[in-house]
Amino acid sequence: MKKTLVSALTTALVVGAASTTFAAANPFSDVPADHWAYDAVTQLAADGVIEGYGDTTFQGDKSITRYEMAQMVAKAMAKTDVSAADKAMIDKLAAEFADELNNLGVRVSNLEKHADMVKWTGKVEYTYTSTRYENEHRTNGDNYVFRLEPTAEVNDHWDVHARIDGNGEMSKDTTTDVTLKRAWAQGNYKNFTAKLGKQELNTNEHGLVWDTTFSGAALTFGKDLQATLLAGRTIAENDKIDDPANFQGINLQYATEASKLDGGVGYYHADSDYFKSTAYTKDGNEDTANIWSANLGYRFDAKNRLWGSYANNTEADYQDYAWQVQYDYGNYVPANKGSWGAYAAYRRLGENASLAGTYDGVLRGTKGWEIGAQYALFKNVGLLAKYFDGEVIDGDQDASKLFGRVEFFF
Repeated sequence: MKKTLVSALTTALVVGAASTTFAAANPFSDVPADHWAYDAVTQLAADGVIEGYGDTTFQGDKSITRYEMAQMVAKAMAKTDVSAADKAMIDKLAAEFADELNNLGVRVSNLEKHADMVKWTGKVEYTYTSTRYENEHRTNGDNYVFRLEPTAEVNDHWDVHARIDGNGEMSKDTTTDVTLKRAWAQGNYKNFTAKLGKQELNTNEHGLVWDTTFSGAALTFGKDLQATLLAGRTIAENDKIDDPANFQGINLQYATEASKLDGGVGYYHADSDYFKSTAYTKDGNEDTANIWSANLGYRFDAKNRLWGSYANNTEADYQDYAWQVQYDYGNYVPANKGSWGAYAAYRRLGENASLAGTYDGVLRGTKGWEIGAQYALFKNVGLLAKYFDGEVIDGDQDASKLFGRVEFFF
């Protein structure tokens, strides 16, 4: 790379400053006052971006190394009074000379983030389930999901997210159902996060009441004590709720890295014709749900944790409460080969309190024991297994479910 090209590049980096200030005294004997780059070179020298060769010469036609160029970029990065266009050019140069800048001890992780504005992650998972109610045929499922989750940066505080799922059954040679499951914008500020659009709804009682998708807004305030306000419309996946519900809610949750204890409360209001049935109230005329919940957890050490949660729907007459308690051991992280975890839990999922919760193991409207384990077979390859054994809440009918999954992250 020639010094003349460097002059052009660095001129672009400080064009905002150079165009609004008078040229500084010329420190280079080989750059005459009538040279096309005179103003830029002298201003760059005054700003400390370039230094020349120590013998009063600039040597604009001399070849330079990538290391010398990286030094210039590092000095340009230290400038704060640059325009947005100049900052964008600095970011691109920093990404190009990232290795050399790292050798100089210059952190470029944030610049690399800006240089790569769109990131793609995802997973492929294969799931087998076997569900059985007493005196009924066993129902088996053998499904797969291919998921893409792009993230695109809008500016320093806002980005947009999406989730695209392709679902299919292993036993059927049919076209995969590809759908846009989620799409939302997210703003990240100090002690405040805003999410707008179709997004995940997983409330703070560990999936007891809601573990689904909703369209609306979620605003989170605070650091150790966080408050989340929710408003929008939701429909449970897998047709658990047939009619969309207008939905509002609030979560209060306390947790710190230093404290072994965490806990919180929640309140949710929903309106839907789904609730109009004699399985919900005695007269079947109620169309609202008012649910409050609480959760509490204690971490004994890095691998042992005990937690529980409870929810009650004050509008329902039947199966109006749900609760669960779970003991976790281990630390399953798919990216860490050989990591694993296991748990044992007892759950009671009353249908009118656990409206759209997590049902991978225990079934909605049942109660009983659930055990599970996760293991990272290879880096980013995980195996999951769950087994539930219990009974239907209203009646003596036994119920059980076997759940197995292999997942590949990328």
